[in-house]
Amino acid sequence: MTQTVLVTGIGGNVGQGVLRNIRAAFPGLRLVGTDIRDLTAGHHFCDAAYRVPYCYDEDFERRFLGICEQERVGLIIPGTDYEVVHIGELASRVSPMLGSSPEVARGFVDKLTTFERFQERGIPFAAACSPSEFAGQFESVIVKPREGRGSRGIHLNPPDPGSFDETYMVQQLVAGQEITTAFYVTRKSVTKKGELHGHITFERELADGTTERCSVTSAFDEQVRPLLDTIIAHFEIRGPCNVQSIVTDAGEIVPFEVNCRYSGTNSIRSRFGFEDVRWGVEEYLLGTPPSDWTLRPGAAVRVLMDIIYPDRTLGDITAGDADSYLF
Repeated sequence: MTQTVLVTGIGGNVGQGVLRNIRAAFPGLRLVGTDIRDLTAGHHFCDAAYRVPYCYDEDFERRFLGICEQERVGLIIPGTDYEVVHIGELASRVSPMLGSSPEVARGFVDKLTTFERFQERGIPFAAACSPSEFAGQFESVIVKPREGRGSRGIHLNPPDPGSFDETYMVQQLVAGQEITTAFYVTRKSVTKKGELHGHITFERELADGTTERCSVTSAFDEQVRPLLDTIIAHFEIRGPCNVQSIVTDAGEIVPFEVNCRYSGTNSIRSRFGFEDVRWGVEEYLLGTPPSDWTLRPGAAVRVLMDIIYPDRTLGDITAGDADSYLF
């Protein structure tokens, strides 16, 4: 019987990248996608797709469990931070989920909690506080939702950072080069603890919160590797994770956000040898160790493309439409 993987959040670049990577690495697997919208670009890469409520809505559990049962899902790959938490909390009632526990993931969803936990453990992180605690201690600031995503609701050096409510945080705006580091931690077993299988760092430029141009760099590996080892030692991360950092003019690496899931560059980094989506499917669905890998240098520029559905209306389109094509 063909095995089925369910990928959530297929309307975003994370979910679509995961789908494309699975299609390339495991063409025999059946792909099911979910999203909060009826139709997304992710439908093009799926064999079946479903609309679901937000994962924190009351009806999500019933709807999602029904899809998993109907499609006989063998592995769930969440595409958003919230889904790592909420689907993880259904662990005893759904198929295996690729990722960290909901307890670990929940701490990274809340960016102020991430700072506090890192600070308690002596791990570098951009200083932050709640708006009510701000008293001018940071010369330059960024105010953002504690549980925001996709760079929504961000304010750079607003006139009164303390005026925001407690759903926001005030973070020191560190000047320097932004880098993003993806890493993968192997699955824990009875006889073996999870270990760092590898990492890849990009220097990047953003557009609307999404990587637009990036280049593989090994220039910071001597600092990045010990940082990752320390994070893994203190937090029981499993599978994919991502750390966003600033490299200051003095060469100091200052993390400012952690995403406990596959990140949006998963489609890019697989082309440079870092196939963390493949590794997750190997470990969590096929029961095999993650493949060996070798880092390849290179750069990438994102391009906007179209999915064409000849002789269709938007209401006619189904997942995996055989007549659709990319242009």
